[in-house]
Amino acid sequence: MTNVNHYTYRVTWSPEDNEHIGLVSEFPSLSWLASDQVDALLGIRTLVDNVVAEMQESGEEPPIPIADRNYS
Repeated sequence: MTNVNHYTYRVTWSPEDNEHIGLVSEFPSLSWLASDQVDALLGIRTLVDNVVAEMQESGEEPPIPIADRNYS
């Protein structure tokens, strides 16, 4: 089971949207806009949690968190 807490999240400012944007490296197509940095982080984490749950329900394998990958 994938631990969504291990994904690589970040929050940055989006001048185009005039809001903070929450991003996650393992899902480059997902983002969350919010006026507050904390809300942007909470939003993207909730979105990822929902997407991973949907993937698992449909039998898809979510991406392995970067922090959990093994490199040789």
